[in-house]
Amino acid sequence: MTKLFLSLHVLAVVLAVGPVTVAASMFPQALRRAHSTPDDPEALATLRTLHRICRVYAGIGMAVPLFGFATASSLGVLGSGWLITSIVLTAAAAAVLGLLILPAQDNALTAAQVVGPNLAARLAMLTGVFNLLWATVTVLMIVRPGSTTGA
Repeated sequence: MTKLFLSLHVLAVVLAVGPVTVAASMFPQALRRAHSTPDDPEALATLRTLHRICRVYAGIGMAVPLFGFATASSLGVLGSGWLITSIVLTAAAAAVLGLLILPAQDNALTAAQVVGPNLAARLAMLTGVFNLLWATVTVLMIVRPGSTTGA
């Protein structure tokens, strides 16, 4: 059962977090483009598509901790420091996405023609923080300090 949970956990990460990471990273540049060409309907359509990807895959991403907890429980590592750190960092990444990035993208879409480059820069910074948090979690999941597997 552990292998099934681990497989589902990794698949959920790849299929849910990957698209959010890419779409959120592309959004600030698309916002700059939309701001520089306010009459371009394709620029606004691109923003809407990227935001929809972020929103939908953020919801699908809820499967990541679900399968992660199932995997950790079956491995008996729920109290491990590396796992607790990963859980905290995952919660922080979710908070950055749900409380900062997605609302800022909403604001950018409702006022795409009046927002300045400051919002794009802020979104780029927040997305960088989000990506760094996920990269750190990924490294912790691979390295697993104190792991008995030696890997």
